[in-house]
Amino acid sequence: MGALKKESEQKQSSSKFNKLLSNYKFQRNVFIISALLLPIIFYLGIRLLPTLYTFNIGFRDWNLLSAGPHPFIGLDNFIALFNDSVFIKSVVNTMIYIVLGVTGQLLFGMIVALLLHKINRFVGIFRVIYFIPYVTSIVAISWVFQWILMKNGVINDLLVMIGLSPQPFLNSPDQAIYLIIGAMIWQSIGFQMVLFLAGLENIPEMLYEAADIDGASGWQKFWKITVPLLNPTIVFSAVIGTINFIQISFTQVVNMSVNGAGGPLNSTTSVVVYIYQLAFNQFDLGMASAATVLLFLFILALTVFQLKVLTRKFDY
Repeated sequence: MGALKKESEQKQSSSKFNKLLSNYKFQRNVFIISALLLPIIFYLGIRLLPTLYTFNIGFRDWNLLSAGPHPFIGLDNFIALFNDSVFIKSVVNTMIYIVLGVTGQLLFGMIVALLLHKINRFVGIFRVIYFIPYVTSIVAISWVFQWILMKNGVINDLLVMIGLSPQPFLNSPDQAIYLIIGAMIWQSIGFQMVLFLAGLENIPEMLYEAADIDGASGWQKFWKITVPLLNPTIVFSAVIGTINFIQISFTQVVNMSVNGAGGPLNSTTSVVVYIYQLAFNQFDLGMASAATVLLFLFILALTVFQLKVLTRKFDY
């Protein structure tokens, strides 16, 4: 009797399991979880765990060439950073890159988008022309700018031709950082143009028609209709532009500055370049990781600040 009852229970359990396998919702959930599992594992292994491990290294005395123990030293690496004049200079330079660079690319990207939004002929050609620099190698563009701005480069030749004295440009502590920012803005205009064009095309034309009926000027339509309705695009562009400027300030600086070390006199050194020099020139992985932690917290805080301050809701 007990054997028959046990066999009956097994059949019922098998029947429920077969029904579960044949259930569409269950199959869909299994497929979704299986499809997401590999990207999640990849993200945890390649992104999250190394990031958390960087926090651990930042609190240790860790020489990249040392195979011995790496003792825990608390906040010593962070204190040493704030006592390092080069680090402070790199932070100031990074803020200059962000403020001037992001503002410049948003401004010029919006201007180009507004102009292209108004024309009806050869729109595709103009869009391609402006977008090409963005997909071109940053290294190649940096070397072209370096060649143009060298002592006997094209720009200095033109200055001499019109009777002006040649300029040091990238060899000047006062000029170099602004020229690098200019090159970064020029390359990023195409990306910003695409974002703003997408935003402009989503603004209903009837709003401008209503403003025309009310007698609004072009400037009033721009400030009262275009800018408010482009707010989501502006916020997204500002956040992405900030992160991009922090990242690409390494490639541009290394390829355009004096000896690729953020010169002259550390006038173009960004925090990312400083971290690279600490880790792979001075082999001080502990301080480099501490600087990386500070940079991560800075980007996080700045992103939250931008989202809170720039985001506005408009209803028409």
